[in-house]
Amino acid sequence: MRTLNLSEILRVIFLISCVAMPIAMPAQSTFTVLANFYGNDGANPYAGLIQATDGNFYGTTGYGGANNHGIVFKITPGGKLTTLHSFDFNDGYGPNAPLVEARSGNFYGTTLGGGANGKGTFFKITPTGKLTTIYNFENSGDSSLGLVQGTDGNFYGTTLYGGTSSACGTGSCGTVFEISPEGKLTTLHSFRGADGSYPHAGLVQGTDGNFYGTTLYGGASSACGTSGCGTVFKITPAGQLTTLHSFDFIDGSEPNAPLVETGTGNFYGTTLGGGANGNCTPYTGCGTVFEMTPAGKLTTFYSFESTGLYDDNVLSYYAVAGLVQATDGNFYGTSYDGGSSSECFPDGCGTVFKISPEGKLTTLHSFGSADGSYPLDGLVQGTDGNFYGTTWAGGVYGTVFSISEGLRPFVKTNPTSGKVGTRVTILGNDLAGATSVTFNGTTARFKASNTYITTTVPTGATTGTVEVVTRKKTLKSNVPFRVPKCVVGYSE
Repeated sequence: MRTLNLSEILRVIFLISCVAMPIAMPAQSTFTVLANFYGNDGANPYAGLIQATDGNFYGTTGYGGANNHGIVFKITPGGKLTTLHSFDFNDGYGPNAPLVEARSGNFYGTTLGGGANGKGTFFKITPTGKLTTIYNFENSGDSSLGLVQGTDGNFYGTTLYGGTSSACGTGSCGTVFEISPEGKLTTLHSFRGADGSYPHAGLVQGTDGNFYGTTLYGGASSACGTSGCGTVFKITPAGQLTTLHSFDFIDGSEPNAPLVETGTGNFYGTTLGGGANGNCTPYTGCGTVFEMTPAGKLTTFYSFESTGLYDDNVLSYYAVAGLVQATDGNFYGTSYDGGSSSECFPDGCGTVFKISPEGKLTTLHSFGSADGSYPLDGLVQGTDGNFYGTTWAGGVYGTVFSISEGLRPFVKTNPTSGKVGTRVTILGNDLAGATSVTFNGTTARFKASNTYITTTVPTGATTGTVEVVTRKKTLKSNVPFRVPKCVVGYSE
């Protein structure tokens, strides 16, 4: 493995660093700018949003705030934005990763820099904004760009650099790590180039209990030069890693975003480059959307393309972010380039798109600078059925937006799987006064508030839909709740 050249380094650096206004759209789509960042209240949100049990959305910005080191914020579905914490370098700077809400109701996240060693931090923050630094990373590039809380209660993530291998030069090839809520960090795997290098995306825990992720470079293919085209991997909680797929440029290159597991058990994802269309400059290959089985069989079912700048026929490309599968079965995502706007020279301001499991892509919105530009993370579907996201630039210093496709409200469970007796939080809207909760038809005892229900997996429950009956309607879960024998519940 060789050290990255200057253009590749600059690209990675870009990836790392980088009042309601409804806009009518064709058919039933409605795009709304919920908030503009103005600097003092945050700037340049790299990460996307999460919806918490209080029904609000929480996120971070990489810059801005009282000290220009980034913030943690809360925003209501209606667009009321509150700055919860401004980083001051001593407690971190550059919180560019999405937050994770734990069972306690607190949020956990990471910063790229700052802290006691100046190398980034792992922190906890309450919904009211009280922040505690739990761990100070020790080496440059050690902090994660996204955590996932495993069924054992610990957090798992990747680092772009670091590790014990020298195959990628002085920066090393990156790692997979585990960290407890108390801050005990364990390196589970150091990438060696041949099995992947520079994992930019976070992990997802599959229903089999293993974690799945991607690396930007590395792997077995030489089609992208000695750096490799990137990989998809599986790793057990104990740290045994298996390379499931090495990209070869034709099926994509530089997988940059987390995977999403669907009800079929297969995973879907995007690549930043490669694919069948090579007319996206300055990099060859416009990127792909792919499906992969847990065994590693990969199918490319869409290649992004550009058919001419600033034309209504310009399609989305450079899909930095991952996908979300919505309640209609389609996938929704963003691209940081492309679209029909001429306001972001030379490649467009980015898009929001929908793609069917069969590979039919529809551009839902082309950003135009005033309403946001360069969305660097994906979407989250709120329990009201709408989608929510952020743009890194545009507006003033970035935006928070929503887009409605007319999808119905639903409920979502946290976690999405568990054995009998596992504590489960059901998130939704207008849940107070609910009369029934069932797990695939099996009745559960519960307590309900307006935005969430607490319950446990009842005896006799099997894998299937969670259903909540309220005084006004019946709400179903967006994904089946799985009751595997091997999944162990936890409490924080």
